[in-house]
Amino acid sequence: MITLDFFIVNVAVPAMQSDLAATSTSIEWVVAGYGLAFAAGLILGGRLGDHFGRRRMFAAGLEMFTLASLACGLAPSAGMLVGARVLQGVAAALMAPQVLAILGLAYLGADRARAFTAYSLTLGFGGIGGQLIGGALINADIAGLGWRACFLINLPVGIGALLVTRRYVPESRAEGQGRLDLVGAGLITVALVALVLPLVEGRQYGWPVWTWISLGVAVGLFAEFGWWERRLARLGRTPLVDMTLFRERAFSAGMIATLTYFAGLASFFLVLALYLQLGRGMGALESGEIFSLLGIGFLAASTAAQKLAARLGRQALALGALVLAAGLVLFRLEAHGSTLELIPAFIVVGTGMGIVMAPLTATVLAGLAPRHAGSAAGVLSSVQQVGNALGVALIGIVFYGAAGSASAGAGIVHAFEVSIPYLVGLAVAVALLVQLLPRRR
Repeated sequence: MITLDFFIVNVAVPAMQSDLAATSTSIEWVVAGYGLAFAAGLILGGRLGDHFGRRRMFAAGLEMFTLASLACGLAPSAGMLVGARVLQGVAAALMAPQVLAILGLAYLGADRARAFTAYSLTLGFGGIGGQLIGGALINADIAGLGWRACFLINLPVGIGALLVTRRYVPESRAEGQGRLDLVGAGLITVALVALVLPLVEGRQYGWPVWTWISLGVAVGLFAEFGWWERRLARLGRTPLVDMTLFRERAFSAGMIATLTYFAGLASFFLVLALYLQLGRGMGALESGEIFSLLGIGFLAASTAAQKLAARLGRQALALGALVLAAGLVLFRLEAHGSTLELIPAFIVVGTGMGIVMAPLTATVLAGLAPRHAGSAAGVLSSVQQVGNALGVALIGIVFYGAAGSASAGAGIVHAFEVSIPYLVGLAVAVALLVQLLPRRR
């Protein structure tokens, strides 16, 4: 639900704007409001799970997300839709860290590796399937709901997941928790907003002065947050994030590799969607169908990633990143080819994604003390979202700069071709960064 709602909305944007008579700014915030609230709340969400119980917080987030989806589906105006999307983002921030923390604590050894593989499969198919599911729902126009079905589909899923959660998911919390670090929570939330907001909004407004001021303020707030957390630790109190986490080589190096990987992933999904729909003239459903080819390679690679990582250790991640880079090169070579000629590129890119995603998450969180589970999962999830925003902001400069005044056709195809070398560079950077990870398998 969380990942799907990132991508499904992109397909529904034209219908939303027409139906609600919304301005372009309002529609931009339908997308940005969700991502911003999600990114800003993740670290606090992880700590709330440590403090009050991870299953309890996951269930609360699931209830809120389901109700917010209902509000999105029934929204009578663009303003109400934006508000409901922000609420969805807050709920997602409460849920996401608990998933990683619960999986990391409930399973050990090979079982944990399988659990993270299942998690990554779900995450991948949420992203890959978003356009296909959204296009299919809008095309079917069930009961005349149109774009609203993209949100209302979450109701049966959310209710079913809630029933399963209460019956099967074990409760856990960190022992010896003191008072919740509200000052730290405020600092990191405002810092993440100050960082992500200009990355999301900057390009389309031409990077005005406020975006640079916001980024500068973010740097200062992150420094203040680090000082405050270390101070609490020295006083024997419980910080929101234990800064000693970053002394763990797997965690600190994994954060950098994760940021780079997700920056490349999000930016590729963006330019690929624009290339297919604006460059090649495909409709939402048709582009969603060809997008699903990524899932073939992703599924095959994800199921084999566990054994590959056990055999090769960190080099499995490097291999996956290089396979991803090779697939991107294929896209560049076949950008003007037929749809049939693009199939190998889709499958190779999906294979590279599948090899990297599951072992990377498992490696970053492996070996951490249980008391850090929620906090570490929140930091990891935040880094993923910052990577998404950073990647889209940077590739947007390259893509739209190359497209110039073109809004469709050959100009968009050219912009896609120009963007590919930058995406290849990010994939190769991941292959190099994982060399910083521990050698252990």
